[in-house]
Amino acid sequence: MELQFLTSSTHPALGILILAAVIVFFTRRYFRSARRRPFPALGWSGLAIILVSETLLALRVYWATIYFTPLAWTGYLLLVDSLVASLQGTSLLRCSPRQFLALAAWSAPLWLIFEAYNLRLRNWTYVGLPTNPILQDLGYVWSFATIWPAIFETADFIRALGLFRDSSDAPRQEVSRRTQWILALCGLLCVSMPVLLPPRLGSYLFGPVWAGFALLLDPINYHGKGASLLREWEEGRTGVLSSFLLAGLVCGFFWEFWNYWASARWIYTFPILQQWKIFEMPAPGFLGFPPFAVECFVMYEFLRTLKALFSRDASGRELVAASREEA
Repeated sequence: MELQFLTSSTHPALGILILAAVIVFFTRRYFRSARRRPFPALGWSGLAIILVSETLLALRVYWATIYFTPLAWTGYLLLVDSLVASLQGTSLLRCSPRQFLALAAWSAPLWLIFEAYNLRLRNWTYVGLPTNPILQDLGYVWSFATIWPAIFETADFIRALGLFRDSSDAPRQEVSRRTQWILALCGLLCVSMPVLLPPRLGSYLFGPVWAGFALLLDPINYHGKGASLLREWEEGRTGVLSSFLLAGLVCGFFWEFWNYWASARWIYTFPILQQWKIFEMPAPGFLGFPPFAVECFVMYEFLRTLKALFSRDASGRELVAASREEA
């Protein structure tokens, strides 16, 4: 009884300590880095959104407690995008708003893939949601739309800080076709086995899903001439992979921190080490955030690769039709 009380009363403390260390590390790194432009006003707006949301949450203002997670992440996106802009002079939202909006637009439907898995495997559930279905859907769409942009913006910030720089003289090695097939097969097993097994067993295997789509789809990106981690590896570059792995861990702690205090939030129900939590997440669950971030990159690039392939195919058909008309 005493151990259970100690665990349940102190499990946020470790997460707050880790998150504070992360913030201190990145803050010091930022102020020691050369900046190409002043910090944009949009970043101050983002910081204000976070601080005001935290204040309203502490005052238990109803709408703020319900929409606290998407509010905080909206502020985070504006803040981190501005940090990137000040460091390298360009940023996703400032210079590529269409790509930023595409990330946000695809984020919700891509995340629904994992929600579909959860319908069968029951690894998490949502509590404290408003009873009005329209307000519920607003919260879902707003929250889900921030996932992919948060991962990409954080990875951009990590690279802008110069944490993972690719060396020009790094060794290059070819990824064989056999290796690509093995990776794709492993990915297929990772995403299929949890739902092919009975739910009682599959609920223990949600972990492989967080990496399976990356293994399955990246070889397709490679052959479709899209952005591919396999090609990066062949060319001796690991900066993208490393930055997304770290971005997943950073975002994971922020997700769990902000979720823990909100009224409308998720709780985990998967049957692994529920007594060893950091915030609401059982400690081993944090290992899923880095591969999930890599998966975000690969899944989004897969969509872009498909679009490029269809565009090339359409252009090819138009050329053939034009040549026939000329003949």
